[in-house]
Amino acid sequence: MSKAYSGYSPVEVEKITRQWVETMVVGLSLCPFAAPVVRDNSLRYAVTEAQGGESLVAAFMAEVELILAADEHEVSTTLFIVPAGLEDFYDYLDHLRLFEELLEQAGLEGVLQLASFHPAYRFAGVPEDDLSHWSNRSPWPAFHIIREAEMSRALTHYANPEQIPERNIRLLRELGREGLIARFPPFADYC
Repeated sequence: MSKAYSGYSPVEVEKITRQWVETMVVGLSLCPFAAPVVRDNSLRYAVTEAQGGESLVAAFMAEVELILAADEHEVSTTLFIVPAGLEDFYDYLDHLRLFEELLEQAGLEGVLQLASFHPAYRFAGVPEDDLSHWSNRSPWPAFHIIREAEMSRALTHYANPEQIPERNIRLLRELGREGLIARFPPFADYC
């Protein structure tokens, strides 16, 4: 998010992120598996005030422990939101790799996986102004902690999941930048 979005309270960060999930992720069906967890309120929004270093690692691992200890019907999945400290996309990617390594070291490979979202998200090798990036753009840097067993079950009931990214890219390009901003006005402040 631009500097205009710094200084928000954790409550405001959660509220705006919820609006993004409901409007963009569920509203456009960018993730066809999101609607049920939003509807049954089992998507946890965890806003951390940690900005990096040991405190951010500790906050992330606390969320991992929480999701593992929780009943799947109460906390299906967690959106771990980092409103300050990871504004630079490449710093964010470094943390994504670190968090993936921590999951592996904890023996959680195959149990949990991460999906990545950032206001300046860019797919490698894709032109900077391509709207495909917007499929992974969120109001603040976020790490989506997903239970792999739950995802596997969802995939068995969804035909051709490999076509989801292509469908999303087509949809985002059809909507265009102005259409995306009309749906979610904070997009106007993206880099």
